Amino acid sequence: MAYGAAGCLELTIERLLKSSYISIVQNSSPQIIKLLYKEILSLKEALREFDKKRSTINMKMVKSLEAEMVEAIYKFEDVIDPHLSNQFHSQSEEEEETADHPPSMVFSVDVQEIKQDVDSFIETMNIMKRAYVHELCNPSPEEEEDGVVPSRIDFGVNESNMVGLSDLFMTIKDRLDSEQSEGMIVSLNGMAGIGKTTLAKKLFQDPFIVNCYIRLVFVTIGPKYRLADILVDILTQVNSDIDEIMLMKGEKGLAGLKRMVYESLKHLRFLIVLDDVWEMDLCFVLLELFPDDKYRSRVLVTTRMEEVANCAKPLNIFNIFFLDKKESWDLLREKVFGEEEPCSYGLEKAGKKIAENCEGLPLTIITVANILSKVDKTIEYWNEVADDKQNSVYKDAYEQMSKVLYPSYDYLDQHLKACFLYIGAFPQNYLLDLLQLANLWSAEGFLNSESMQYSEPTMNCTYDSYEYLYDLRAKNLIMFDNETSRLHLHSSFWYLCNKEAARTKLFYALNCHGDTLPEEGIESQRRLCIRNNVLLAIKDVHNSIASDSKVRSLLCTGYFHKYPVPLFLEHLRLLRVLEARSIRFYEFPIKVLKLVQLRYLALLYNGNLPSSIFKLWNLQNLIVVRHLKIVKSIGNLLYLPIEIWNMNELKYLYTCGRDLPHPYCEGSLLPNLLNLCGVGPQSCAKSVLEKIPNLKELSIHIELAPDATEPLTCFDHISHLHQLQELGCYIMNPTLKTDVVTPLVPLSDFPLSLTKLYLKGLGYPWEEMRKISSLPNLTHLFLECYAFRGPKWEVRDNEFQSLLCLNIEDIDLEQLTFQNCHCLPVIESLHISHCYKLKEIPLTFGKSLVNIKVVECNPMAVKCAIKLKEEWDDKYAGRERLLELVVRSSL
Repeated sequence: MAYGAAGCLELTIERLLKSSYISIVQNSSPQIIKLLYKEILSLKEALREFDKKRSTINMKMVKSLEAEMVEAIYKFEDVIDPHLSNQFHSQSEEEEETADHPPSMVFSVDVQEIKQDVDSFIETMNIMKRAYVHELCNPSPEEEEDGVVPSRIDFGVNESNMVGLSDLFMTIKDRLDSEQSEGMIVSLNGMAGIGKTTLAKKLFQDPFIVNCYIRLVFVTIGPKYRLADILVDILTQVNSDIDEIMLMKGEKGLAGLKRMVYESLKHLRFLIVLDDVWEMDLCFVLLELFPDDKYRSRVLVTTRMEEVANCAKPLNIFNIFFLDKKESWDLLREKVFGEEEPCSYGLEKAGKKIAENCEGLPLTIITVANILSKVDKTIEYWNEVADDKQNSVYKDAYEQMSKVLYPSYDYLDQHLKACFLYIGAFPQNYLLDLLQLANLWSAEGFLNSESMQYSEPTMNCTYDSYEYLYDLRAKNLIMFDNETSRLHLHSSFWYLCNKEAARTKLFYALNCHGDTLPEEGIESQRRLCIRNNVLLAIKDVHNSIASDSKVRSLLCTGYFHKYPVPLFLEHLRLLRVLEARSIRFYEFPIKVLKLVQLRYLALLYNGNLPSSIFKLWNLQNLIVVRHLKIVKSIGNLLYLPIEIWNMNELKYLYTCGRDLPHPYCEGSLLPNLLNLCGVGPQSCAKSVLEKIPNLKELSIHIELAPDATEPLTCFDHISHLHQLQELGCYIMNPTLKTDVVTPLVPLSDFPLSLTKLYLKGLGYPWEEMRKISSLPNLTHLFLECYAFRGPKWEVRDNEFQSLLCLNIEDIDLEQLTFQNCHCLPVIESLHISHCYKLKEIPLTFGKSLVNIKVVECNPMAVKCAIKLKEEWDDKYAGRERLLELVVRSSL
């Protein structure tokens, strides 16, 4: 968490040095700030040493040192932020008394008054940094009970029944004895508590497996290890006559132990289980010691890390998934009732819901079952547990599971820790938009700003965030919902995130099922999140904060509140982030304009934005969405205030139903704007687009008049956006006539930089596809709701040379054909949904194809997809992977 706290402070100091709105006064040496900035970067570099040393550290001591750093950073922030805020406010008030703000206001900042605080902070950080690095390099002795990190438990699966794992057990069993050449390594990958170790032990003890191998070795590793201990463990299991103590006391050294392992395994058929491996480098070191010869030996690796699992060849990588509803209930029933005790209908009905609440994780199911088995089995009590996912039974279970789950967080890379915990600020099982999270992480300072070039805007912050999300998913910490392309946390990790976030003061959740307020008060919290009763939580904030608070973020992430709610922002002047899309505002909350340190503002508001919005000069993310029940009247256009062109720091602008006005002067420019979403055709004028030259993503939403006949020139000037990578054009209320007519949004030339294109409701004839298919960098094409119309689309062999993903949904297409077998040469994913007329799919896809998904389509299209998979698997038999086919239909 210290890394995340340092990142937040770093972003504040970076703004002082690089913002065009700030001028450091002459008698206040900029060197003070530059020295402070250099110290923060040095601190982050020291903290990153953790990532190299984590296998040997004393975690308890390291966390204690990091907690001290966090407190010191927070204490200094509480000096510098109010100092800056007071100067900003005083200058703003002076100008308000005399005249309106000039279009380009500049704040003069004097830091001389806090020089002593800066010097003291730098000295403190230097001391803490040295102590931290010393502890990493010279770990303190651990208390005996903390010496071993418990990273797993034994599920105790009974010999006759492996709920949810039986089929996988047989598949892997066959693979371990296979004579095919997929390689000697087989890997099991999955989340903590999902059953990897249980499955590995079951395989290791299986009589057939035991008879197949001359030597069997089972080594448990975990996030903390000593290579010498692992090697000695292997040697003593290979040769029971070896004296472990003599090996440890001998002078063999690592080189000698490695040589002994290799020599002892030569000419043997062995099975070695490396259980709970956390590091790819360790995996490679060990695998080099195991002879890969004609004896068909095997190494079974279990891991939470995708990169470790990838040490095996693709066909030998087995991802262990969550149990389904039936399997979950079967496991819960077995653990609570056993084989002989009866289960009544009432208990079964409630029990199935309880099992479902465990979200398919065997560890949760077994832990909950153990709790339930120790109390009276009454229908009333089970119904209480079934109806409330916040019931103490689940909380007790998550607490008992914490020793298994916590290593996934404790040993996480430093730059990912705050990002991971932050996801817990959203409600339990909340499906979170990836871009929303990326923007929040950026505004909070959690992303690596070293990679961002403010003088030359890039999308590095977005790329960084997606890379972070990929890393978290690859470590089995977060889950993606394929249907919605959103992410969420398993409830066990959500509970961990909330517990750890409260301990480190990352955020505090208000009004969560009777939770009491923290002893130190709400005003001391860095971030407040409201997930349940908005009105009561806001009142708690108002009643508890009597003066300026230390709160930097207010996240209203819970259920939608349709009635007006006062935000009571008077004492929240230090806010950087205000996420309030769950509250409907009937009038714009003017007090927001006093929050001059805001970097992120998200509101639900249907009216015009005030012209004074430009006073939020520090704002980087502005999101204003409309209430869905109110549809804008056609012809009554809403525009953003002209002053929007003075908000030079804007990077992300989403203004559903509002257009950018034409610039008022030659000097108008939004040089940092990377994402412009939710605007209409009026924002696509040449005079507008040429003032946002670095735009990377553009999303156009169109509401057509019922009698619309005049074409809209949305794309006429798009080609001038030479940095554009993603473009979406959505007709929200398409009027689809029987005959294909000239589209109201004619296609034009797109920039060659385009990589992703989303089209909806435009009604183009398929011949128009030639204006898209030649784009050299286009990798993703999404066609929805009659984006193109007509019975046949033939893809030519020189088209879509870079296309990786093609999504077709709700199109009246009947035949999708290829001109020849060379079409779509690098396609990986084909997803077709709700195409009820589609009868033909090409059967000539190349070997790059990874998956096909056919959802709610004509049965003839389904048959084509099945045949395609069969022919593909037959044609590319022996390849490293098989083609994945997903078919869903209600027909």
